[in-house]
Amino acid sequence: MELRDEILDIAKRAALAGEALGDLGTETKNAWILRSAELLEEAKETILKANQLDQKEAREKDVATPLVNRLSIAGGKWDNMIQGLRDIVALRDPVGEVTESSIRPNGLRVARMRIPLGVIGMIYESRPNVTVDAAALCIKAGNAVVLRGGSEAFHSNQALGKVLQQAARETGVPEDAIAILPTTDRAAIDVLLKANQFIDLIIPRGGSGLIRKVLADSTIPVICHDAGICHVFIDASADADMATNIVLDSKLQQMAVCNGLETLLCHRDAADTVLPQVLKALHEQGVELRGDAATCAVFAEAKSAAEDDWTAEYLDKILAVKIVEDIDGAIEHIRRYGSDHTEIIVTNDYNNSLAWQRRVNSSTVGVNCSTAFSDGFRLGLGAEIGVSTSKLHAYGPMGLEGLTTLKFILTGEGQLRE
Repeated sequence: MELRDEILDIAKRAALAGEALGDLGTETKNAWILRSAELLEEAKETILKANQLDQKEAREKDVATPLVNRLSIAGGKWDNMIQGLRDIVALRDPVGEVTESSIRPNGLRVARMRIPLGVIGMIYESRPNVTVDAAALCIKAGNAVVLRGGSEAFHSNQALGKVLQQAARETGVPEDAIAILPTTDRAAIDVLLKANQFIDLIIPRGGSGLIRKVLADSTIPVICHDAGICHVFIDASADADMATNIVLDSKLQQMAVCNGLETLLCHRDAADTVLPQVLKALHEQGVELRGDAATCAVFAEAKSAAEDDWTAEYLDKILAVKIVEDIDGAIEHIRRYGSDHTEIIVTNDYNNSLAWQRRVNSSTVGVNCSTAFSDGFRLGLGAEIGVSTSKLHAYGPMGLEGLTTLKFILTGEGQLRE
C-alpha cells in the first residue's frame, strides 16, 4: 500500500471508531485508561529500552541537548505519566453534559449539550509521554485520535501505542480510535493535514517551524500549541525578594517546558534596586544572561543580546533580559515578540496589576506568581493536552472540556415556527 493510501486508511478507520466511541459510557472509557496504566507498567522494561534507543539515535544525530532531555520518560517522568492516567479517570466526563438551559416565549426548551469534537489529529515533537496523555484525554472526551510524534521519538511512541491498543482490545474500546502513524516519513504529515473528510481538528504541538508548516498546509481547522515565549515583568513597585523567587521558579523549576520563563523585562525605576538582586541569583544558578545595553550596564556578567534573543524559546539555562521604560513598554514588547502563552507582572501597584490583566491578551496572564502555573493540573483542569495559543474555543491549557464542543438540543410540545 502506498503511503498516502495507508495514512488515509488509518484516518478512515479512526473516523469509524470515533462514531462507536461516542456511544460508550464513562465506565468503559475509564476501564480502558486504568487497563492502559496496568499494561504500561507490565511493559515498562520494553518501553524504556525503546526510549533509550531513541535517545541514543538523537545524540548520534546531534539533536540539541534540551530536546534529547525531553525524550526521556524514565524515573519521575514515568511515574508522572502513569499517575496522570489515574488522574484522568478521576476527572468528570464532560460528554453529554447539558448547560445553558432556557425556555423561549412559546414554551420551547433550548439547551446545549457537550459532544466530542470527532477525530483529532495531533502532531508533536519529542516528549513521548504526550502519546499517552493525549490518547487518554481524547478518549475520555469521546474523540478518536491519530497521533504523529516526532521521528526522534519513533521507537518510544510505537511501543507505547501498542500497549494502548492492547488495552482497547481488552476493554471494549475500538482499537482504531487510538492510531499511531507507523512511519517517520514527513510526507505522512502532508497527507494527514489534508484528510479533512476524516479528521475534524489538527493540534500541532512543537516549535515554530512545525506550527508554520501546519498552518500553511492544513485544510482542517487548527488549534496551535505554539512555542512558549513567556515573560515576567518586574514593575517599579516590585518587592525584590518576591521578584527573585518568582523569576527563579519560572526559569529553573522545569526548563524544557513551554511555560518556562524565556524573557525577563524590568521597569527602568527598578533597574538599580530590584534587578541586580534577581540577576545575581540567576547567575549563581548558572543561568546565562543575554541583555540589552541597559541590562549589561547594570550587570557586568550579562552578555549582549541579539534581536533573535527576544523570540527565542531556549528551554535551557539562558535568559533574555531587557529594561523598559514602564508598563506600556513591557506590554509593547510582549505584543511584538510574545507567543500568546504566559505573561506575569511582579508589582505592588494595584492599578498596574489590573491594567496588566486587562491589556495583556496572552492565554495566561498573572500577577505576583510563577509562569509555572500555566499548566492544566495547576489550574484545576486535572490534565491537559497542551497549551493552546490560538484564540478559538480553547485558549490556554486545554483540558477535557476543550476537547468537546456544544450542540443545541430542543424540546418542544408541537411548537411550529409561524
